[in-house]
Formats: sequence, C-alpha cells, structure tokens
Amino acid sequence: MGQNSSQVPRMTSPVRVIVTGAGCRGEIYSNYASVHPERMKVVAVSDPRKFARTKLQKQHNIPDENIFEDWHSVLERDKFADAVLICTPDRLHKEPAVAFAKKGYHVLLEKPMATTAEDCTAIVEACIQSGVMLSVGHVLRYDPLIQKIKELIDAGAVGDVIHIQHLEPVGYYHFAHSFVRGNWRNEAESSFALLAKSCHDIDLIHHWAGARRCVKVSSFGSVSHFQKKHKPAGASDRCLDCPIEKECPYSACKIYLDTVKQGHTGWPVNYICPSSFPDIESVTEALRTGPYGRCVYECDNDVCSNQVVNMEFEGGVTAAFSMVAFSEEICIRKTTIYGTKGELSYDGHEIRVFDFLTQRSTKHTADSKAHWAFGMTGHGDADYHLIHAFISAVANNDPSLIRSGPEETLLSHLLVFEAERSRLEGRVVYCEDKKHS
Repeated sequence: MGQNSSQVPRMTSPVRVIVTGAGCRGEIYSNYASVHPERMKVVAVSDPRKFARTKLQKQHNIPDENIFEDWHSVLERDKFADAVLICTPDRLHKEPAVAFAKKGYHVLLEKPMATTAEDCTAIVEACIQSGVMLSVGHVLRYDPLIQKIKELIDAGAVGDVIHIQHLEPVGYYHFAHSFVRGNWRNEAESSFALLAKSCHDIDLIHHWAGARRCVKVSSFGSVSHFQKKHKPAGASDRCLDCPIEKECPYSACKIYLDTVKQGHTGWPVNYICPSSFPDIESVTEALRTGPYGRCVYECDNDVCSNQVVNMEFEGGVTAAFSMVAFSEEICIRKTTIYGTKGELSYDGHEIRVFDFLTQRSTKHTADSKAHWAFGMTGHGDADYHLIHAFISAVANNDPSLIRSGPEETLLSHLLVFEAERSRLEGRVVYCEDKKHS
C-alpha cells in the first residue's frame, strides 16, 4: 500500500515532470506516476536511445511532440512542466541541471551531483539563484530504517556520538557488473568509485555526525584482483567461449545468461540489453559482442575495488568507512554508532540499541508504507520515499520535505572529493571550512 492519505500533503493537480535520461533510474522514478497518477504526471522524456524513450512514452502515454533525443531541444520550448528528473550519466549531470534550473524547473538530480567539486558547486549556485528546489538522489536518506537511526541519535539514545563505523559490501557480482565490465568501471568515462558508489555512505556519515564539520580525512584503496596478472591460465577473453568459465565466480554466463534462463528479466540482465527486451537470444548476443561478456581480467577498469575513509569531525567525533567489492551481500550496509550512553548497531534489517545504564538492548524497526511496485528497484522503499518527498515538496512549495537538499549535500560531496584527494596524494587532508570560505 502507499502512504496514508493523512501523511500525504494535499495536491490540487498532478506535478508535471520531464524525464531526462530514460534508463534504469529514470524509469524507476517515473514509476511514481503510474502508482500515483493524481500526484505526478510524466509529460515529456529525452534520451538519445530510441528504445528507452519509446518505452517510457508508452508507459506514460506521452504525446509524440514531447519526445526528444536531446534535452537541449526541451529547453528551446517555453516552460511546460514543473520539474525535471535528471538521470543522465554521471558526467552529463552539470549542464542540464544548471540549464533547467535557470529555466525555472525544480530539479531532482541523480547522485552523484557531478564529477568535480566545481560542477557540484555550480549546480547548487544555479538552483539557489534561480529559486528552484534541488533534491539529490541520496535515496538512503529516505530509507525508513536509516531515518530511524538519525531520530534515535537526535533523541539521545546513545548520548553524545563518539565514533561511527560504517561498511558497504558492494557484492562480488554487482561490482563485476557495474565497476569492472560496466558504465562505472573507468574513471575517465564516469567517476572514481567512492563518488559513484559510496557518496551515499559519506553523506550518511556526514548526516549522522550532525552539524559538525569534518576537519581532516585520510583514505586508502586500490584496484584489487580484477587485473590481467590474475587471469587464470587458459582463460579466454570472453566468457561465452572460455574453457574454464564454469570455474569462475565472475562468469558472465552465470551472472546474465543463467539468470535470464531462470525467467528473471530485471537487473542486471535488462541493463546489458539497452535496445531490446532481455531474452536468451538478446542476452547471448550482448555477451558475444558487448562489454558485459568480457573476461573480468581483460577489462579497462581502473576504479578502486576496496577503499577505507577515516574522518575526524569537530569536537573529536571520528568515523571510519569501508567499501569492499568482495562480499556475499549486495549493498546491505552495516553500521555501529558508539556514544557516551549506549551503542547503536544496524545490520541492514533492524536497529539494536544497547543502553549502558540499564544494560538492556532494544530493537527498533520502521514501517515503510511504500507502494509494492517499488519493492524490486534495488533501493526499494527508499526510492519510493525519495520521489514521494520531492513531488510533495514541489506540489506544496515546501523544500523542508526534501532530506537531501542543496547545501548539506554539497558539503558531503566536497568531503568525498577531499577523501579521494587524500588517497591519491597519500596524505591526511585538512578540510577547509566550506561554509565560510
């Protein structure tokens, strides 16, 4: 079921949105219009890929005159919608975000904001100067359990926060799919892994640390295992004709072909067939000729497969973040927050708080109330709550409903860039006071 009517701000008419980038993220956010047509209406789509834009056109009954190959063409028209959902590739975020903001559109921008600190700053400045709302796709901020953690911290459940320990296990085949064979494998084409994958997590740590400023940061990490020197003897360059494919946990045949044979046509198989519906024939062809059929030891990947980030905030609060590719679980974060009065632990499913005074543990859960249609999107409930909050904010002209707004999100992004600078330069980086510099 969706949220209760008492929790949903009144809307006199649907918020009209334009979708720029009709891939997986664009399709997921657009799905809100199918679930709640009285709250949101997709009125236009732009994407250079005919299959992607046509798919969204059919789903939302968009007229032909509002289908565009290039988002620039959208802006040649007078303003005809309330907001834009920008779900283009990472390196193509800044230009449309700034342009749509200047045209007066409220902006939901997929994370990361952009791939340089300067571009992130330019986006925020454009939105503020144009008087439009900006919501960045830090979907974890909208996860009911993650939100519960913040509520418990603010309520003093652990006393004063002293240390935050946070882990993101990416998942062995998820990493091979996205960061070895896929779109985020190469920094020159996308961005570094900490920004592409884990800006979510640095943002959460920054959020949990409250209003404190990070004063210094250090980071270490490298490309591990997915290198030519680790290629097994006798392995081929492609999995389809590899004699030892069955012995490889990263086999594309296992990850994609076996999956579609079992009747699963969602992520990740739908991702490797961007111009057709995924079936055995199209997936086989994709593995034969496309990037996802390559041996993981013969790709042009250069992003970290494991990284740690250590942070010190004002007042002596410390935090340690770890990202690792080689895990069974996929993106099921694990967190421990140590305070002066208790310890909070989160395993991705429930929260446990141990009180030092009573020596008792209390378990906490959260009621999602997200629509069932968002249950299989990867972030599930959180995707629903993010787009719900954005649409509610636009409909009611209330930016306070957005939890990942411009200023705080910019500060957490700048922290990500400082952490990567530390890794590359091999030193502790002392952070400037960005609020006053």
